[in-house]
Amino acid sequence: MQRCTACFAEQTVALFPIGEGHCNRIVYGLQVMDNTDIHCVPNTLMIVGLASMGINYFASRICQDALDAGRFPRWKTLLKPYFGCSIFFTTLMLISVILSYAMKGSLESSLKVGLKNGIRFYKDTDTPGRCFQKQTIDRLQMEFQCCGNSDYKDWFEVQWISNRYLDFSSKEVKDRIRSNVDGRYLVDGVPFSCCNPSSPRPCIQYKITNNTAHYNYEHESEELNIFIRGCREALVNYYMGLMNTIGAVVLSVFLIQSSVLASVRLLQTSMEAVAGQENVEIETEGYLLEKGVKETIMEYVGPVLNLLWLNEVAPSAAEDGTATTS
Repeated sequence: MQRCTACFAEQTVALFPIGEGHCNRIVYGLQVMDNTDIHCVPNTLMIVGLASMGINYFASRICQDALDAGRFPRWKTLLKPYFGCSIFFTTLMLISVILSYAMKGSLESSLKVGLKNGIRFYKDTDTPGRCFQKQTIDRLQMEFQCCGNSDYKDWFEVQWISNRYLDFSSKEVKDRIRSNVDGRYLVDGVPFSCCNPSSPRPCIQYKITNNTAHYNYEHESEELNIFIRGCREALVNYYMGLMNTIGAVVLSVFLIQSSVLASVRLLQTSMEAVAGQENVEIETEGYLLEKGVKETIMEYVGPVLNLLWLNEVAPSAAEDGTATTS
């Protein structure tokens, strides 16, 4: 329930309906990411999506009150802050879409480190803070039909079987541990989650490179019945494909949002021409820009920036006052 709650929040971010299967995939991918800064893009899109709902709601109220010349003047003092916030969040929406495509390199490097740590801590099911890694990696490999970080051979380089499940009285176990410099128990095997259920042959997950250990088996030539693709490649392809779809939707929302703001601006300027007139049924023409582009942007964005500036200065001034008093 908690995972899907987080996922539905990200659905709101993208303004794009996705199913429960996509929900699980998104959550599993987020859990293995090493760099949490990447989360700023979906978080920003969520904020922008919620803000867009508020912007469109007030736009509908403004248009409704514009039908009555007597009710429209009450919006006169609120329109500048409204346009300032609307322009800010609409621009932020476009920036977030651009960043989602530009951060592909950061996404891949974050997944590389996160998956490497997940595989390394796979066996630490009793260690606080790492006990969830095994479940996350297993679900991830089964959901994306992948194995390891780059490929299945990544499991050969780490001890992914906990010592509590090893028989140290066995000669084979002792020999394997002694043969390794670090004293680790390394095997040419993979976890069960790497097994391909569509393979007609029972899964060969141990002694994968040993042809004599299995009947009628050739490691180099036979198609293995485990997943070959690495999870990093699978996750990057999935997220980029998802962002391509989401990006198109968000760009469409951006264009619609821009047209709504332009329409409300035309409505505002045309209604201002009616103010003070005895005949409110006269025809008036609206305009988008009364001044230059720069002057108009500062006129509407200025109040928002001033508000943010005051919020930042107030705590600083309080700290300076405390320091002076001390």
